[in-house]
Amino acid sequence: MDVFSRTFLPAAAETGLAVHTVSRNMPVFRQCVGSGDATILVTRCSRPDRPVAGEYLLLLTHRRMVVTQQTRVLHRLRLHLNTELRELSNVTWSPDPRSHSVELAATAIDGARERFVIRTQHPKQVWQLDTLLHHAFRTRLRKPEERVVATIGETPAAAPGLRPVAAR
Repeated sequence: MDVFSRTFLPAAAETGLAVHTVSRNMPVFRQCVGSGDATILVTRCSRPDRPVAGEYLLLLTHRRMVVTQQTRVLHRLRLHLNTELRELSNVTWSPDPRSHSVELAATAIDGARERFVIRTQHPKQVWQLDTLLHHAFRTRLRKPEERVVATIGETPAAAPGLRPVAAR
């Protein structure tokens, strides 16, 4: 059993997802997520701007965020969002223990602002979800400065012990 399968099933059970829901969405998630990527969170969510659009299922791994949608009438499953975490910008979330929910918002690489509301059973789970999101988006991602390989006009660093040779 690969890393994704070993971590996906316990994460789905922790949020109380039905076996039917998990097995129905698993082929879509398998196509999007690598076998070596560990699952952080699998949960139902909704979109506050489109409350009647159907049910959404959010999968968060250490590298990707995948959201599937099941339509209300025909119960068709479709991929709503599939992106690497580093391609998301302006990621914010707002825990609200009074309403037992967390609102997650992020801007995708195409510029679309995605908003999701994740509901929990207990206020304590709101803070657990807040910790998971903090771990995924704040501590795991590299800062943009670390991704800079070189800038224009910068002289390459010489290897230790070697002198640069002038061109003739």
